[in-house]
Amino acid sequence: MKLLIHICCAPCLIHPLEVLRLKGLEVTGLFYNPNIHPFAEYNERKKALAVLNPGIEVIYPDYLPQEFFRAVNLKEDALVRCAVCWKLRLRKTARLAREKGFKYFSTTLLVSPYQDHEVLKRIGDEAAREEGVEFYYADFRPGFRKAHDEAKGKGIYTQKYCGCIYSEIERYNKK
Repeated sequence: MKLLIHICCAPCLIHPLEVLRLKGLEVTGLFYNPNIHPFAEYNERKKALAVLNPGIEVIYPDYLPQEFFRAVNLKEDALVRCAVCWKLRLRKTARLAREKGFKYFSTTLLVSPYQDHEVLKRIGDEAAREEGVEFYYADFRPGFRKAHDEAKGKGIYTQKYCGCIYSEIERYNKK
């Protein structure tokens, strides 16, 4: 069975890809992240994926941060903003999955202990219904730390914030 997985970053792909391969799924990646800011950060994360060399096809749509800014306009509060961002990326993944003949889609966001799984699952299920594909939900969080340690050990770039300018500001304000 074919699955299209949204990839937020290279370290977060390591564990889900391992699990999905063990289940016998044929995986293709989608690096769609218009939320990542600035462009240099986007390029670092894209390069990190090449360094990881996951052995799967990865689709790289154009970097269009305006899609993110339009979606979150006047919704800067973290609880609202994150859900809007996830919806933007998961809808795109579901749409592309349908267009390219994948039965399933998923996201590496499900490996992060910092994301709200209930909201991600709801958004994934909604996108699945809208596009006529299935959202593959799995709690990949148990492999998060090991995968990030592996990435660091291999010299793969690991970011310090989710990617959007708002989370970067929040990161610096906490210091």
